[in-house]
Amino acid sequence: MSRRREPAGQERVDKIMKTSEPLQPARRPLLTLGLFIVGVVGIGILIGTLSAPGPWYEALRKPPFNPPNWIFAPVWTVIYVLIAIAGWRIYRFAPGSLLMGVWGVQMLFNWAWTPVFFSLQQIWAAFAVIVLLFALVLIFIIRAWNADRMAALLFLPYAAWVAFAGLLNLSIAVLN
Repeated sequence: MSRRREPAGQERVDKIMKTSEPLQPARRPLLTLGLFIVGVVGIGILIGTLSAPGPWYEALRKPPFNPPNWIFAPVWTVIYVLIAIAGWRIYRFAPGSLLMGVWGVQMLFNWAWTPVFFSLQQIWAAFAVIVLLFALVLIFIIRAWNADRMAALLFLPYAAWVAFAGLLNLSIAVLN
């Protein structure tokens, strides 16, 4: 019986990232990092500002573990910086990879949740968005684990916060 030999080194990273192109570091890494951080944090702040909670949200029944409103902006800002750094790390070596695609799609779901919940006031639809977001975050962590462990680790606080936000979203949906 022959055993399949597992690829080693760069071959394994290429296989995980599903890219056939030779991996080259992106030029001007600090500029690229800055653009990632400004883009992710800036879009997050813009969406949060345009979809700020209002009287509708204040009138909803909330679970006892609902944090005060002021906590969300600083927590999301830190998490967005971590997300940006993780995305930048993958982009530097594999901009066209499946892993980079997962990162991009999870960002779209992340940015979609706030307007679905606060602007459209669709609590159950927002819960569906956050469940899909959580799945994408986990997929990113799993796929990045062997390719770039640091990128995967940077997503762990994000996964924890999205899980908490999902529980909060579900609780609000059930209570209202």
